Amino acid sequence: MLDEALIRTQILLGDAGISRLAASHVFLAGLGGVGAYVAENLARAGVGRLTLVDHDCVGMSNLNRQLVALHSTLGRPKVEVMAERIADIAPNCQINAQQVFLQADNVHALLATSGATVLADCIDAIACKAALIRAAQTLGMRIFSSMGAGNRLDPSQVRVARLNQTEGCPLARELRGLLRHAGASLDLWAVYSRERPRPPAPREAPDQGPGGRPKTVNGTISYMPALFGIHLAGAIVQHLLAEERQEPPSSATIEP
Repeated sequence: MLDEALIRTQILLGDAGISRLAASHVFLAGLGGVGAYVAENLARAGVGRLTLVDHDCVGMSNLNRQLVALHSTLGRPKVEVMAERIADIAPNCQINAQQVFLQADNVHALLATSGATVLADCIDAIACKAALIRAAQTLGMRIFSSMGAGNRLDPSQVRVARLNQTEGCPLARELRGLLRHAGASLDLWAVYSRERPRPPAPREAPDQGPGGRPKTVNGTISYMPALFGIHLAGAIVQHLLAEERQEPPSSATIEP
């Protein structure tokens, strides 16, 4: 019996589409400004299973843009807050929430044991991002990756394209270099902005804990990470709905 909450979605997708999404499993790495919007939109669309991985807790500096960030959630693990939120939206969605610091030496095992067929990459650390994508490729997963939403203001410049077709995004350029060096494919979908980024703040001291590194603090605005997350979720849903299509519909790459 169709969940009453999905009646409007069923009108758009039909019974087959609802069933296909319900049978899908997405691994979502990172629940910050972009990732939490991906998670919520996939759950609201009817995706049946989500593996959520993030090591961080909600902080004051997250309040300007992150879906999980409220004064009532400060200090709590982001995966915990997101899992509770999804349970309140879509109780039938199966959530595997893991508060884990993603590193090059654990990404393959985490992906392999999850059983997910799609990776939503929403992390910032570039070396780990490359390792995550490479591991997903060895497992035959379809990959959808967020590039840099920070230091930008113009929503009209956001695009979805193959990684090797992005332009104007320094993070995408650096990621391409790392993947080429590792012998990995650039055949994955990326959400990026063509807007020239503004300068970040001066670098902070290294993070404490595993993988601590000098941290570049980017300027952010409320709507840009959300827009990236919504574009990423849309591309993933279109992929999950496709029976034999090898890429999202052409509308995903049409300029507004």
